[in-house]
Amino acid sequence: MPNSITVNKKRYMILALLFLGWCLSYLDRMAMNVGIVEIAKDFKLSPTVMGVVLSSFFAGYALMQVPGGWLADKYGSRKVITIAIIFWSIFTVLTGMAWSLMSMVMIRFMFGLGEGGYPAASSKAIASVFPKRERPGAQTIMMSSNSLGGVIAPLIATPLLVWIGWQNLFIVIGILGVFVAWLLWYYLKPANMIEDSSEGEVSQKASFKDVIKIPITWKLAVIWFGMSTVIWGLISWMPPYLVGVRGLDLLSMGMLTSIPAFTGAIGTIVGGQLFQTYLSGKEKIVAIVSSILVIVFLFLLFNAPSVTMVIFYQSLCTIFHGLVFATAFSLPHKVISKSNIGSAIGIINLGGMIGAFLAPMIMGYLIEVNNGSYTPAFIYLIGCAVLSIVAAACLNSKTELNFKSKLTINNGKSM
Repeated sequence: MPNSITVNKKRYMILALLFLGWCLSYLDRMAMNVGIVEIAKDFKLSPTVMGVVLSSFFAGYALMQVPGGWLADKYGSRKVITIAIIFWSIFTVLTGMAWSLMSMVMIRFMFGLGEGGYPAASSKAIASVFPKRERPGAQTIMMSSNSLGGVIAPLIATPLLVWIGWQNLFIVIGILGVFVAWLLWYYLKPANMIEDSSEGEVSQKASFKDVIKIPITWKLAVIWFGMSTVIWGLISWMPPYLVGVRGLDLLSMGMLTSIPAFTGAIGTIVGGQLFQTYLSGKEKIVAIVSSILVIVFLFLLFNAPSVTMVIFYQSLCTIFHGLVFATAFSLPHKVISKSNIGSAIGIINLGGMIGAFLAPMIMGYLIEVNNGSYTPAFIYLIGCAVLSIVAAACLNSKTELNFKSKLTINNGKSM
């Protein structure tokens, strides 16, 4: 039997590679958000059409969330993760070869389908190799890659965009993805997926029909809908806002947008660790208070008198967004069996990706019909954030968050 040091090394090697896969997916997405300014010039896109291009990715991404979770539960994380990365890397390369607006929209839709299989499969891998008490922390470390990717991506993508053009940027990133897919296929082999059953966790598999009846899954999906709308609305439209409204050049914009992404990573990691210790059972309160603070800093952001204050308020916004993010993706590992975690995470992320799909398009439309004013678009983000507060308030502390009673979902029932 492998000793505990060897087992832990394998666990954290897998966690590091899953983190790398998330960073890659985020780099691919951020390359489009950074590049959209130049792409809009080449294709002569209006704000509304820019929103359609940005949202086409999320259409495919959202559609694959639930199927991706089901496939991960049925066939295991290794196959789904590897196929997903190779698939999206192919369409990343094709993005750089797009010859028309329609081809760009279709390529980004297919790219989204590829990436859509990764979130649930990576969460399934976490559940397969970490003991239950460590899964929330491991999950939030992995998911902090979303924000950390937002730090790294502009620093990498923006200079490359300036130096080699947006077409070559996507080709380079796509080639990198094939290499990452090989690494994950190699290290996620069964011999390295050391499962810890020391806690005697029951892991009977429920049917998918039973999984979708779990109330907390849908509440978390609504919470993540609101917060995902906020974060992807900001990610999609802050680059054009900073360049077009605040007068920054591309390089300055790329450097500054990495700051809020960094603070978001801190919020996610700290939140995940606190939920394992001091804040366990207090997720409802944290989600409500953090969502309220997100709204406050959003309001201050679009009324800020200077670029410095815009970035400052956006950074505070992403810190508290990170705490809500940690709530939405750590709770499932506490209350749902590892046999069904892929499907549950898929449902939760579906809620978020619906918000991410709608945000760029609706914001683009609001900006265009209001003659370039971003105020109605930011108000839209605030309205969606209110939904997160309502859904968090509906979490039942006595049943859904009572971890001491070992609430797990097996055979579709709460125990």
